[in-house]
Amino acid sequence: MATRKSGRRHDQLRPTILELEVAPYAEGSCLIATGETRVLCTASVMEGVPAWREPSGQGWVTAEYAMLPRATHSRTRRERDGVKGRTQEIQRLIGRSLRSVTDLRSLGPRTVTVDCDVLQADGGTRTAAITGGCVALMLAGAWLLDEGLVPRNPVRQRVAAVSVGLVDGEPSLDLDYGEDSTAQVDMNVVATEEMGLVEVQGTAEGDPFPRRDLDRLLDLALSGIEELLAAQARVLAQR
Repeated sequence: MATRKSGRRHDQLRPTILELEVAPYAEGSCLIATGETRVLCTASVMEGVPAWREPSGQGWVTAEYAMLPRATHSRTRRERDGVKGRTQEIQRLIGRSLRSVTDLRSLGPRTVTVDCDVLQADGGTRTAAITGGCVALMLAGAWLLDEGLVPRNPVRQRVAAVSVGLVDGEPSLDLDYGEDSTAQVDMNVVATEEMGLVEVQGTAEGDPFPRRDLDRLLDLALSGIEELLAAQARVLAQR
């Protein structure tokens, strides 16, 4: 199979490293590195839920996403006056993905906030945030269990995410920034351990693309997610 500018095969992930408990004050934390992209994910447990959630008697999992000013080649301003459209979209995606694998009833009247802070960006920050954020959430669930606050870890299964795209007409896995910025089609795929799809975001950057390319990209994404799920399992087993 032909290789990309980076030297990777088109079906090859970037090197992925998951480091646990890097933020000692958080109930769960994970630093994820995928190639040159690095995201610090912390999960914080708080008693109580938003007022609108109280009648349900269930807990809540939410996410916040931010990019440090020099995570990219030029400085970006901090969003001090509230998050903008792109940031809001990303943190909603992370929150939906993490809630999809959480038993909110067994969590009880608590909120877990997963903060995803991009330290360095080279494409795939939102998908890395989901993959690393899930590990942080798993650790927070284990903390709740260890403290006797829940009968079982409320995170029922793991979830991971990856980007795929058509780069120079070739389906490619785990796009870096250079590939993402020139891809003819760009997709983000989120799936669970059971290969249940949580979200598929796909966009043609120019000409529409045929269904057969969608199927090829989806198969490629799921193969990459399987590898990421295996990486999560390995590092959690070492805890």
